[in-house]
Amino acid sequence: MDAEAKKFLFDLLSTPSPTGFEMKGQRVWAKYVKKYSDSVQNDAYGNTWATVKGIDKNKSVMLEVHADEIGYIVKYVSPEGFLAIDRIGGSDVATARGRWVTLFGDKGDVSGIIGNTAIHIRDRKGGEDKPPDVHDLYVDVGAKSDKEIEKMGLRVGHPMVYSETLHDLGKDCIAGRALDNRIGGYIVSQVLRKLSKGKKPVWTVHAVNAVQEEIGGYGAKMVTHRLHPDIAIVFDVTHSTDTPGIKKEQHSKVEMRKGPTVTHGACNHPAVVDRLIQTAKKKKIAIQHEAIGRYSGTDTDQIYHMHEGIPSALVSIPVRYMHSVVEMVNIQDIDHVITLLTDFVGSLTAKDTFGVKL
Repeated sequence: MDAEAKKFLFDLLSTPSPTGFEMKGQRVWAKYVKKYSDSVQNDAYGNTWATVKGIDKNKSVMLEVHADEIGYIVKYVSPEGFLAIDRIGGSDVATARGRWVTLFGDKGDVSGIIGNTAIHIRDRKGGEDKPPDVHDLYVDVGAKSDKEIEKMGLRVGHPMVYSETLHDLGKDCIAGRALDNRIGGYIVSQVLRKLSKGKKPVWTVHAVNAVQEEIGGYGAKMVTHRLHPDIAIVFDVTHSTDTPGIKKEQHSKVEMRKGPTVTHGACNHPAVVDRLIQTAKKKKIAIQHEAIGRYSGTDTDQIYHMHEGIPSALVSIPVRYMHSVVEMVNIQDIDHVITLLTDFVGSLTAKDTFGVKL
């Protein structure tokens, strides 16, 4: 990861992009990838994609990631000037109390804190604290009334995210809010950057940064219907299970610093998965294997059954502490997945088809 790439990574991950309100982050991404693609476009809901035209105009591969992050939204403003909130996506309310948040109001950004009643006076029936329900949470922006809230440009329907951003951690890791999955926007940007310095790909490449994954993958459905690619590679993060207390028998063995994972089963097409494995072997890229029995919980679930069926595969990198403000990834894993995806695109020929035969 060179200085240019790292600056973009930190800029992108520092730009809020809660589900349903992704455009601020999308503009940062689009401005960067424009340098390395033939065109950059978006649709009505904010799905954004960069296209590199291939030699074979009749075949295309979609490299898909999602642009949105989890957060909260204002549900109610009390007469006393406190904000009741609800979750956007799978925000973990167990870690919410006592956190700084940034709200995006009509008059600009507003700082707030999620209230945390002191342990001395908190109701602790049974002697133990239980995680709060989301409706137990409230945000304090230092206002004394609902009228003051209104003057600050805040109302019901405004989104917010945690204020924490990205930090270097140790010699080869980074940690912060919303690596899931805006690290994906960085990764496909670097694939485009590498492709721009090499031979023209045979297949046309659509690098897609989709919206609304955290609430069901709706952006992926929209953009797949529009682009109708021949195959799709979805990139997301996966749970690193190398920290204390995680049962590998239940959650698989996935470790940081051991490379990206390739997923088997369900939405993952065997022929596409096999090409990924063969690419990794040829280029000596370390990979790990994951299995799913029913669904992946990623945009892959919404892509593969579009139109007549789109051969798809899921590639991920291990992340510790998912859906928290200290999501953590290894830089070497990031570099390895960029190489894998770039070389996968480079392996595609005019004769390639990905299907099954009787």
